[in-house]
Amino acid sequence: MYSPPYNRLDDRAELLAFLRAHGFALLVTGTGGALQASHLPVLVEERGEALALVMHMAKSNPQWREFFDDEVLVVFRGPHAYVSPRWYEQAERVPTWNYAAVHAYGTVRRIEDRAAKHAAQAKLVKTYDPDWAATFEGLSEEYLRTMLEGIVNFEVDVTRLATRWKLSQNRGRREQELIAAELERSADSVERALAALTRRHLAPD
Repeated sequence: MYSPPYNRLDDRAELLAFLRAHGFALLVTGTGGALQASHLPVLVEERGEALALVMHMAKSNPQWREFFDDEVLVVFRGPHAYVSPRWYEQAERVPTWNYAAVHAYGTVRRIEDRAAKHAAQAKLVKTYDPDWAATFEGLSEEYLRTMLEGIVNFEVDVTRLATRWKLSQNRGRREQELIAAELERSADSVERALAALTRRHLAPD
């Protein structure tokens, strides 16, 4: 991912919060030159300084059969919005699109132990639907066995991250403030979220 130095995020706490807040990601594989992609929920786990992405997909999805030693890509996308040149004070400007994104690269390990698969799914439920977690644990053993047999659980051990917080930092603080003010007026919650992110990353005066 192209990312100039002024667009990169170095704050680990903010990065982890971003990954967890946008945990429905795109898994891309390209084994043998054939690209495949799946949209999947992700749990982000810190293991010391390392990161692991805990994921699963339907066993009927052929993509998991491409999990060898090749690197995979997991794309996390945050708020984004069109930025109009009408918002600037200077007349000679062109449109752009601001956004935040993380590309996580890593290698895949399948989880085949049934207890580990169950634990991974229980953690996913507890993260995204805690009010239903107890019900999940109360499902019949036969039903759970059938459900678990129908999915492939795996982890991506992250080897590197690419980040881009494209928030018009190169245009300077004044233009960032104008962009944020316009986005704050939007009825779209995603655009307002981008405004808040922009204000957290204003260029120096």
